[in-house]
Amino acid sequence: MKLNALFVRSLLGASLLAGATLLPATSALAQQSNQGFVTLSPAQPSDSAGKTEVLEFFAYSCPHCAILEPKVEAWSKTLPANVVLRRVPVAFNAGMSDLQKLYYTLEAMDRLDLHPKVFEAIHQKRERIFDAKTITAWAAKQGVDQARFEQTFNSFGVQTKANKANELSSTYQIQGTPSLAVGGKFVTSPALANGYDESIAKAQELVKMVTNR
Repeated sequence: MKLNALFVRSLLGASLLAGATLLPATSALAQQSNQGFVTLSPAQPSDSAGKTEVLEFFAYSCPHCAILEPKVEAWSKTLPANVVLRRVPVAFNAGMSDLQKLYYTLEAMDRLDLHPKVFEAIHQKRERIFDAKTITAWAAKQGVDQARFEQTFNSFGVQTKANKANELSSTYQIQGTPSLAVGGKFVTSPALANGYDESIAKAQELVKMVTNR
């Protein structure tokens, strides 16, 4: 598939506004664009024993992540039992770290039902929930206990997971969001696959390659 340069410029340009880093034109993006994915070297081990991992690298501030997220969610429900989806919030700079911690706070509090509502708040309602104070106020409006939220948000456990996410982003050489890593071997994205639906289709192909199903 020929990569649509206009689509890529639009995608990555908006990611830059959201705090992401542009993929260099001479990177694996350009070298392997006809495949719709890049191959990791070396391959990475799975943290989910006995299962193939799909890692969704995203940022709440990224408008393209907001578009892809419901597609990923729907696709995840069709994955075989030996494949697990893990979301990895990305912080390309310090200004994105509180939103990164928001995801892990919701996860720790068993409130990931609010995950899509964060995207809605930022990209549809234009709410500026980018720092700890505004994020906490927003969570309280959603009926989350504020004291417990603050305690969890500032906990060692949440910070540890955020640090791990940063390590994964570096290991997988994630330079733009959204990106999907499959089986520790491959990475695809709307920019690489030339579209949102196309990136899901490519990820599905990669899952079949990894699992031989």
